[in-house]
Amino acid sequence: MFHADKKRPIIISVGGSLIIPNGGIDADFLAKLNAFIRKEVAEGRRFILSAGGGRTARHYRDAGKAVVGNMSDEDLDWIGVHATRLNGHLLRTIFQDIAHPRIIENYEKKLVNWKEPIVIGAGWKPGWSTDYCAVLLAKEYNSNIIINLSNIDGVYDKDPRQYKDAKIIKKMTWEEMEKLVPTAWKPGTNSPFDPVATQLAKKFNLTVIVANGKDFQNIEKIIAGDTFKGTVISPPSDSP
Repeated sequence: MFHADKKRPIIISVGGSLIIPNGGIDADFLAKLNAFIRKEVAEGRRFILSAGGGRTARHYRDAGKAVVGNMSDEDLDWIGVHATRLNGHLLRTIFQDIAHPRIIENYEKKLVNWKEPIVIGAGWKPGWSTDYCAVLLAKEYNSNIIINLSNIDGVYDKDPRQYKDAKIIKKMTWEEMEKLVPTAWKPGTNSPFDPVATQLAKKFNLTVIVANGKDFQNIEKIIAGDTFKGTVISPPSDSP
């Protein structure tokens, strides 16, 4: 089990599929996220929320392709980066009374005198998703837990949206995760954890928990160190 250390920030990667599930903003999800985070903050915890891009990025990519045909991977990635920054500013607005005024968009510039309970992170540059940014944040700000909020319950042995017999994997190593995800990043990649982020998390010996972002009772159990539903990805030494 994991118990969040109140002296360290908890990194939460908020999947874009939760913020913008299909072109429209899920205000109900954001309201529940707002209430949940504020409750945890009241209990003395600190968070860094890393915002994903969601369907907004895909709509812009599709529009660009419809007009000019093929687009470079770099252009497609930049559209995705800016989508995450738009979502990041939305989160920053929601938490403006308790969040640091700067959204982290340049990961080479560390926050100075961070005192607020919340910090918002967004995309940085082409080549990876905000999962990679979450890994950088965990390393930079000495976090002992990354919670990756997804629109599914965890990591499965195959896509549960396509296969009814897909089974959730409760615990796995980064080596096992590498076998499930693509070998390289492509704009729009849809996987439990970005392949570039997977390689970096493996290098840093981090632990990541993938869970359903809409089940806030379950997320509370993760933070409290109780039994929860989801997938723990960790170095071999931490695996059963």
